[in-house]
Amino acid sequence: MPSRIRNVGIIAHVDHGKTTLVDAIFRQAGVFRENQHMADRVMDSNDLEREKGITILSKVASVRYRDTKINIVDTPGHADFGGEVERVLSMVDGVLLVVDACEGPMPQTRFVLRKALQSGVKPIVCINKIDRDGARPLDAYDKTIDLFIDLGASEDDLFFPHLYTSGAGGFARVSPDGSEQDMRELFEMIVNSVPPPDADPEGPFRVQVNNLDYSDYLGRMFGGKILRGKVEVGDRVTHVSPDGSRTNSFNVTKLWVYEGIKLAEVERAGAGEIVMLAGLGDVMLFDSICAADAVEPLPGIEIEPSTLSMTFYANNSPLAGRDGGKFLTIHKIRERLEKEEIISVSIHIDPESPADAVKVFARGELQLAILIETMRRESFEMQISRPQVILKRNEAGQIEEPYEIVTLELPEEAVGPVMEDLARRKGDMLDMQKDDSGRVRLEYLIPTRGLIGFRSNYLTQTRGLGIMASLFEGYREYKGEIQSRTQGSLIAKDPGKITRYAYEDIQERGTLFYPVGTEVYGGMIAGANARDEDLVVNVTKTKAATNIRSATSEATTVLDAHRDFSLEQALAWLREDELLEVTPKMLRFRKKVLDHSERRVAERRSEVSV
Repeated sequence: MPSRIRNVGIIAHVDHGKTTLVDAIFRQAGVFRENQHMADRVMDSNDLEREKGITILSKVASVRYRDTKINIVDTPGHADFGGEVERVLSMVDGVLLVVDACEGPMPQTRFVLRKALQSGVKPIVCINKIDRDGARPLDAYDKTIDLFIDLGASEDDLFFPHLYTSGAGGFARVSPDGSEQDMRELFEMIVNSVPPPDADPEGPFRVQVNNLDYSDYLGRMFGGKILRGKVEVGDRVTHVSPDGSRTNSFNVTKLWVYEGIKLAEVERAGAGEIVMLAGLGDVMLFDSICAADAVEPLPGIEIEPSTLSMTFYANNSPLAGRDGGKFLTIHKIRERLEKEEIISVSIHIDPESPADAVKVFARGELQLAILIETMRRESFEMQISRPQVILKRNEAGQIEEPYEIVTLELPEEAVGPVMEDLARRKGDMLDMQKDDSGRVRLEYLIPTRGLIGFRSNYLTQTRGLGIMASLFEGYREYKGEIQSRTQGSLIAKDPGKITRYAYEDIQERGTLFYPVGTEVYGGMIAGANARDEDLVVNVTKTKAATNIRSATSEATTVLDAHRDFSLEQALAWLREDELLEVTPKMLRFRKKVLDHSERRVAERRSEVSV
């Protein structure tokens, strides 16, 4: 019965502790046996999520409290994965909004709460991390009320049920100074305040596909919340796209529900349950699965638009295939990206991509970096262009570009360099506030182009103490050229290995990216020039052997440390005429045209055309 089920999504700003809170819920609901090891952040099951400490993919799990089954959907907090939040809200009847007791509501809190209120789901609130130093739980609660008012919440929603919690401490309290030491109050709040599923148990079967997965044994798996009726293994049902243009009839071959953190195979399921089905391959997100005699497609769900594009090429460098890559052809790369497009709501492939490349549209830089990192771990090798923003023309024929509202919280001593950097990136300050602890909060309107590569600079400028969040604001007038980089490239002249002799000589001209002994090829970028111009250097030269000894020849020069790049930093460092070669073991910068004489000809042509 639907009344015995509660479907709740957990939403929050990044790093406000919702995944840790879910861990505490699992522990106390008995999802794990007493003798069974439970990893921290169990819902962040993918390696990249654990390494980066963020949720990337929405996931469903369930717990049982007394006679009620609670389906919990964990969602990403990062703006680049906002499409995942929108997708999930159509599966749940209530949302648990987690707010950090130290920081209060942040920009992404506003984004996820606005989406929840627009979807009409019931919000309940946890003021989390109340046991941390500097926690101000009552202040965070007041600011959360202000946020609800600001977003135009209904009178009913303004009196939201709320608790004061600690995911790490494993407790939920009615007041900040309460004595409760477990999560019982949170279970009670979910059961009593989140409404039962809005689903009709009697009508003909209907479910909208909000969840996609793939199994090597079963093929496509798809599902969502059953909105009407019930389904059994073997039932004949009809698949229909939102516009009704694609229809297929098929038999349900497998059926699953969520039990704990795993899928459990069942024979039947009823209205209100979140299920996964198998039996058909050609299913997309937001399609409907209906009883054969009542085919009624549901409209698709609006997702925020992609703002960045990036082009993937096959790796054709002289060192291709040397680093353990198994998939090097553009055909394999396109096949993998098409698979990603199917299961991700905000990644799209440009159908007009040339035969030797794949152009991908995505929501943000971090989303693209995680896709590339995932592929290199799957033994793909590829070459990547610099991320580009997606420009549009308005009705008057003027070029427009995407803008973001970026909010920064940082130490006071870092404000000067950060504001200088943002001004160079065409950002306009909207607000500036200082709190009693000496931290400053800045709010800027900035073109999305200006944010490419800013995050890593910002962390350096604030010594890792800065907090940053951005939200898509819309398209506005094109702001003009933004200088992306003030240093040229040091380009390797010949193939070979970087020698100590060459390193000593070249380090006076700039910063090298690779240690002595690294293999390079002609046209590969070995470092950054101190000046804003490209320079071809001989990084493989060796000392001439002579039988004449000098008094100073044996003196050892100290080598400067080479500069390491994360994937996000590497993508931001690229210029238009450069590519990033990504293999399972290495990141290499290179010029698009490797041959030096051909590159000079191409440069002259571009100067003439300008």
